[in-house]
Amino acid sequence: MLIAITTLASLMLIAWLILLTRISREDWMQSAYVKVFDNLAEIENLRIRDKQTSERLSKFNGIALVVLKLLINADSKKKINKLECDIERLRRGDLRSINVLVMPGYALQREIKTIGKGNVYKIIMTNCFELYGKKHALNKTKQLLAKLLSYPLIGVACTLMLGVIFLGADSVSVGLGIIGIGSLLVLVLVYAIYDELCDLVRKRRTAIIRQFPNVVSKLALLVTSGMIMDRAWKETAYSRDTELYIEMRKTSQELDNLVSPESAYNGFIKRCNTKESAKLASAIMQNLSKGNAEIGELLKNLAREAWQERRHMAKRDAEKANSKLMIPTMLLFLAILVMLMVPVAMNFSGL
Repeated sequence: MLIAITTLASLMLIAWLILLTRISREDWMQSAYVKVFDNLAEIENLRIRDKQTSERLSKFNGIALVVLKLLINADSKKKINKLECDIERLRRGDLRSINVLVMPGYALQREIKTIGKGNVYKIIMTNCFELYGKKHALNKTKQLLAKLLSYPLIGVACTLMLGVIFLGADSVSVGLGIIGIGSLLVLVLVYAIYDELCDLVRKRRTAIIRQFPNVVSKLALLVTSGMIMDRAWKETAYSRDTELYIEMRKTSQELDNLVSPESAYNGFIKRCNTKESAKLASAIMQNLSKGNAEIGELLKNLAREAWQERRHMAKRDAEKANSKLMIPTMLLFLAILVMLMVPVAMNFSGL
């Protein structure tokens, strides 16, 4: 058994090292491109967070403001500067910040073309399209798939090697425990990378659905007050910095860059991937093509339906919260019951 485990670990490690030598210039460029994109996205998120924190702090003054500034870091300039320096180094060709452990996964995707035709690849591609848009979806998909391919190979190989060391030292139980639990932990952590992507998509869709009533209500108000749809869309898009508003902003920028309205709004539907956003974009495209003069009334009806669905969602969330609270409530009840019954039982036993 020891020889078999050692052979398997050696083969996996050798395969990983061979793939490491097969990394091409194109693989490094793709990885650097995604790293720059991730840094830019993080910078944008930090700036949005700083803006939101500053708005919350502006409601306070005096001692309360000083204390809150000490407790809350409202300025991410150092982190932003660090990320900007990393971007500049990557653009100059300095690849030291690239995670080398991921790179064999890029080579494996290039060597085995069928990987890009599987169901996992298609699911990842669809989710990345929603999260990052058409421009960056392919590169983000390759990055995530490279992690899913490379991490298990090197992780399981190192775990097996460590287990072999303990097995060779006659610590059979420890060695088998490291091999079994360690390998399982590596696979669970790798699956968590995939599950995190799916979870981000679910949370994003939920956030878009929650923001939709406010968006459509504002659009209805602006359009019925006499504003043209393009201007109302842009006015609404730049009013907040949350998911749905950011997607509307992307569509507005595409329209400003002379992208056809049908293409821009279809892209909005695909990125949001909710029935609410599809209804809104379809109504606007119908208005553009047929000149529907009743778009204001249509938006009002959409807003009415959206708020009604929002109330139903709140009720469903409340029911889910109640069901989740049942287990801790029962445990608390059992603890109180034990605290009451133990002294009574002790008194009876004393008699």
